[in-house]
Amino acid sequence: MKNNREALLLCSGGLDSTTLAFWLIRERISFVPLFIDYGQHCAYTELATAKLVLPPSVRSEIRTVNIVDVYKRSSSRLISEPDLWRESVEDDDLYLPYRNILFMSIGAAVAQAEGINIVYSAFINSNHAKEIDCSAEFFRRLATLLAQYGSVEIRMPFRDFSKLRVAELAIELGVSLGKTYSCQASSRIPCGACPNCVERLAALRALGEKDAQPQ
Repeated sequence: MKNNREALLLCSGGLDSTTLAFWLIRERISFVPLFIDYGQHCAYTELATAKLVLPPSVRSEIRTVNIVDVYKRSSSRLISEPDLWRESVEDDDLYLPYRNILFMSIGAAVAQAEGINIVYSAFINSNHAKEIDCSAEFFRRLATLLAQYGSVEIRMPFRDFSKLRVAELAIELGVSLGKTYSCQASSRIPCGACPNCVERLAALRALGEKDAQPQ
């Protein structure tokens, strides 16, 4: 089925992908938002947030792909929500094997099936991303593979951005920054302690300190 959109955007309701959505609108690039439900305990919150914070012109066009069976037996705390009052969560507890390969492959497959040749992802130069499938080299190789064997181009405009740079751009583009959601440990209220929350809070703190400095 052919689609009249130029691109597909992997979205999650988080700060990075929401900011990228607004950036695409500014660049006049038409796109379809794609949300992947892989069984994450916060899937409902993420999708509801995406419908709230994405640019109004695309909120009703969010597509959802369900792959919950892939990880349904995983012990990862991204799937099995911890009781944060009683349980501690370490970075390694949040690992899911091949998650980013799945995301990119699914995005490319959906795009090609609909006659779209570009997939946008908001992965950034994260300080807490330790997995090999979050490295710049991994994404470069995967993008090359998908382009060679499927004609779908993976684009990551924020790949070299820090979280602070994304937050600055979010303010510039008018993103509802405070309404975005990307907690890894809690499905209801951001825990403030998981890697995503820590990085986000550090960026917002730095942004506030920067704004408070005399001009």
